[in-house]
Amino acid sequence: MIRQIVKLSPLCAQCCRHGSKLYPDLNRGEYSRISDVDLNTFTSIVGSNGVKTEELEHYNSDWLNTVSGFTELVVSPKTVDELSAVLKHCNSQRLAVVPQGGNTGLVGGSNPVFDEIVLSLERMNGITHIDPDAGVVECEAGVILQTLSDKVAEHGYTVPLDLGARGSCFIGGNLATHAGGLRVIRYGQLRASVLGMRVVLPSGQILDGRSNMRKDNTGYDIKQLFIGSEGTLGVISDVSLLLPQTPVSVNTALFGCQSFEDVVKCYRISRQYLGEIVSACEFMDSLCMTSVQDNLGLASPLEDNHNFYFLVGGGGNVLKRDHF
Repeated sequence: MIRQIVKLSPLCAQCCRHGSKLYPDLNRGEYSRISDVDLNTFTSIVGSNGVKTEELEHYNSDWLNTVSGFTELVVSPKTVDELSAVLKHCNSQRLAVVPQGGNTGLVGGSNPVFDEIVLSLERMNGITHIDPDAGVVECEAGVILQTLSDKVAEHGYTVPLDLGARGSCFIGGNLATHAGGLRVIRYGQLRASVLGMRVVLPSGQILDGRSNMRKDNTGYDIKQLFIGSEGTLGVISDVSLLLPQTPVSVNTALFGCQSFEDVVKCYRISRQYLGEIVSACEFMDSLCMTSVQDNLGLASPLEDNHNFYFLVGGGGNVLKRDHF
């Protein structure tokens, strides 16, 4: 029977109790319970490799282990047609679903609250096409960001998004949460680089808005509704991204500041004199620097201690010109 008690580690069990304390007034909706018929249906759609009923702690808990649910089933479709069939069945049987990408989020948005089915995109991980002339990549939602970056780098391009979880987060999850990342100053929010998208609606209907057209003013830009919607409107299955050229000259500088006002001045001066080659700016205070030194055993690049630290990074495609 599918209705079995999920065995949780003591840590995970503690997390589950913590989650219930966070939302004491939240009740399970009037959704169906998973039956053997449902399990057999999912297996017939995605195959035995796409259905998991054991060792589900990774899918139940968030990256920080602060929240967790009690899912008893993970379904991982391989194609958009399988994804459509799974959602169509869940919709017809009133089975609650939570879409999940790389599960690297820090707020529990990709984890079940109760016993929802986890719909994992981990098997939809193909890079279907790279156009080196137009600088466009087409890929499925389950492609890991680092994998995508490495692949397009072979053609002289880079992904406009970069963040700390690049080695495990999925591009589909990046879009669903509208992740900002480190390069917003240079390339803008990720939605600005999305040329097309294919989405499966909760009913199972496939909304195919894939396109490689950079300039497209033909009516409503429907894809923007799904960027940042976190799976509430539909599940992203494929995306076409516009890629910037990989910078030839890459530079990084760290400055020590005595006040936050000095940090703001450094930022303004960086934008003023470095212009479009600035790709990232970060700051941290002295407590952050101390934490890095104490926990990671790293030394500050600067000899003196400062109240604040300002880090600026940038790059361009003209080696002699685009440097700090």
